[in-house]
Amino acid sequence: MTETKNEKKVCSGKSKVMFTYGILQLGSSLVSAISLALIALSLCSLKSESKNFVNCVEEKVEQSTSISDAVNFCNGGN
Repeated sequence: MTETKNEKKVCSGKSKVMFTYGILQLGSSLVSAISLALIALSLCSLKSESKNFVNCVEEKVEQSTSISDAVNFCNGGN
């Protein structure tokens, strides 16, 4: 009888450690998922910024300026 009680105590300690490990794994997976979602959202804004830049360059080229001058203007140059 005393042997089985000791074995149960050892097993219950291991189960607490495994439970804690599982919670930590879930937490790290959640942090990774949130980080990936934020990266995806930042790429969407970068895409729209890029489209605006291309439109700006095309408009300046249509106004009979060189491509390098158009790029310089759209980058904030004079």
